[in-house]
This record gives sequence, structure tokens and C-alpha cells, in this order.
Amino acid sequence: MKLLPDPTLLRHLAANSSRPTGLSIKLVCASCAAAVLALTGCSGAPSQHKDDSDFVYLLDRKPTWTEIQNPTPPPLPQAGDILPFDVSSMSRLSYGLDAKSLTVGEDGVVRFTVVIASPAGAHNIYYEGIRCDTYEWRLYAAANETGTDWDRTVNNDWQRIANSELNAYQSALYVDYMCTSKMPMGKAATIVNNIRYHHIALDAH
Repeated sequence: MKLLPDPTLLRHLAANSSRPTGLSIKLVCASCAAAVLALTGCSGAPSQHKDDSDFVYLLDRKPTWTEIQNPTPPPLPQAGDILPFDVSSMSRLSYGLDAKSLTVGEDGVVRFTVVIASPAGAHNIYYEGIRCDTYEWRLYAAANETGTDWDRTVNNDWQRIANSELNAYQSALYVDYMCTSKMPMGKAATIVNNIRYHHIALDAH
């Protein structure tokens, strides 16, 4: 990838560059022409030590990432829209993703509703996001106790995805369906179809 100069940086350097104008530098040592090169002691000479802060290299700059603020949770899922996916053969819980809820935001975050069911029939429903470039996830909302609306007071900040726990479903979604090379696997429809037909990432290699 070719790195292009930062236009703002170039303008700044051009405006602050030290170069002689007109006859502002006078030859005070006329005995020989070579003395012109030793004008560092004259007041009009360019500085030999320019402030390093003027030189900001693009490789040292960290790209600024801005998350979509307050993403609106989708409608609560309907049974016919839940796509099951595997997490661990040793887990007693079952997992599903609401096909209609999944989106890929302009900020690169894959957002979705996940439904977790226990053998006893209890359900937990969460609206979450996975950030592919940092291997992180966050919770935006959870279904309330009656399952009729979203509770957004339970939201948390971005945190590292756990990949050593028995029920680490975010890790399974990240690796199998949602992310590749620190980017979303594709558009929302592509990810949904991969989950629907169990086309995990390893199948493509």
C-alpha cells in the first residue's frame, strides 16, 4: 500500500520552512566564497536544528475510529427468524442469531441479536456488536424480564472477546462467520447466508 503525504502536514511545513528571501543574508566574511557555508553564527542564517515536532510521519499516526452513536436496537426477534449456530459441543446451551437484526455498520461493526436458550427453556436475548479490527465486543441492550422490550441500561463498553470459555459465542461468531483479516466477512446478507447454511470460514480455505 502506497502512503500518500498528508496535505495539511505539507502546507504546514511549507509555511514554516526557513528559506532566505531577497538579500536578507549578507556576506559578512568576504575573504573567501567558502565562508558563505559557515554563516551559522549570523543572525539571518537558517536554523540547523529544526523542531522535530514539525515532522509527523504517517506511520506514527493512529487512525481515528468513530463508532456509530446510540445504535437503535431492532425489533425483538421472532421464532421463525432465528438461525442456530454452534459454539461448543460441550455446551448445554443453544445459540441462535436473528437473521433480520444483523447489520454491518459504516464503522465496521457487525451488530446483531443473539438468543441463548437453556435446556429448561429459559431464554436470554441480547443486542450486541463485534468489532472485527480489534477482536472486541460490546452489549448494547438486553430483553427485559417480560421479553417485551429492550433494556438499554445494561450496556457495556468494548471489551476483549473471550475465547477460552465454554460458552464464548462471540468468539465463534467472529471466527466462523463475521470477520476475516480484521474486517467484516462481507455484507450483512453474506454473513446471514453463511450462518443459515453453516458455511464457516474454514470451508472457504
